[in-house]
Amino acid sequence: MKAVCWHGRHDVRVDTVDDPVIQDPRDIIIKVTATGICGSDLHLYNGYMPTMQAGDIIGHEPMGEVVEIGSAITKFQKGDKVVVPFTISCGSCFFCERHLFSLCDESNPNADQAAQALGQSPAALFGYSHMLGGFPGGQAEYLRVPYADVGPIKVPDGIDDEQVVFLSDIFPTGYMAAENCGIEAGDTVAVWGCGPVAQFAIQSAWMLGAGRVVAIDRVQERLALAREHGKAETLNFEEIDVYEQLMEMTAGRGPDRCIDAVGAEAHAAGNLGEIVDDVREAAHLPANHPYALSEAIKCCRKGGTVSVPGVYTDTLNNLPMNAIMNKALTIRTGQTHMQHYLEPLLKKILDDNFDPTFVITHRASLDEAPNLYKTFEAREQGCIKVVLKP
Repeated sequence: MKAVCWHGRHDVRVDTVDDPVIQDPRDIIIKVTATGICGSDLHLYNGYMPTMQAGDIIGHEPMGEVVEIGSAITKFQKGDKVVVPFTISCGSCFFCERHLFSLCDESNPNADQAAQALGQSPAALFGYSHMLGGFPGGQAEYLRVPYADVGPIKVPDGIDDEQVVFLSDIFPTGYMAAENCGIEAGDTVAVWGCGPVAQFAIQSAWMLGAGRVVAIDRVQERLALAREHGKAETLNFEEIDVYEQLMEMTAGRGPDRCIDAVGAEAHAAGNLGEIVDDVREAAHLPANHPYALSEAIKCCRKGGTVSVPGVYTDTLNNLPMNAIMNKALTIRTGQTHMQHYLEPLLKKILDDNFDPTFVITHRASLDEAPNLYKTFEAREQGCIKVVLKP
């Protein structure tokens, strides 16, 4: 089969690899019909994520048709259309029983590697390094899905792939980011970043009762989408001082809830630290950027909440811990507990007519993926979200 494979920094290729096979009675194999390129995939593309190996199949936003079923599977039949969440979860460990699916104790066969870096291992993820399981990802023609009796969700007949494919990651991720804020009716919510996850966080903030949503970015197409589709007020951080503007907008109090939907590759206008980090990157040295998170912490009102769905791959320097403590901020983070959100968010799509397709700007075949990684990373051609159709 064809698959998008990582071969090093800024080097992804479409290779011919072995087809997946059933390895466990709880496996299924799907024929992938749609899959996304995620902003988190750019951390792989830019060489941030450790324990990647040349030839790894990447991608973690797949859906498709069930073509093979393990002997223990009763939930699905061949021919079913399913969306596969990016987290791999056993369903029965201490954490899964508490619906903390992204913290599964059983799914990562390389838990010892993750524990060395993190203290304990989270769940395995599709296509996202050997430290997090080494499982082949979903930017491929076929995908083996472990623990398939727990992970995927069946899609009713007659639903177009594009309507539901983002249940694999970015819709639940944006929703959990907003939910983690503990939004109260009328709250002002500020969202750093206007990429796909941020767009869904904006939508979700309204769903959860926000009275005002402010979105911050510098890419005009993303700001326009947040403004026109997300009904958010928008700030371009290259044109204004974000802190001063937010203080003016909130009578000096600051936003009640803040969301860092950027993560490791944030930018900051006129920041000396960014120049230093650019030098590090030129030498291929990882540099996780705390600019968006630090600004969110500074801007958040006293006693407020900062939610962090943005992915970080290393330690952060210059994080304002003094502000976190002295302002009594609550910080909530985490990979998304995907299986907890699949049914209710599918219901929003089917019953409440929520249309997730508004973020799609590019549709392509697998063969076009390497060029689209370049386009997406460079924020060219108005690229906000890519859907590949193997």
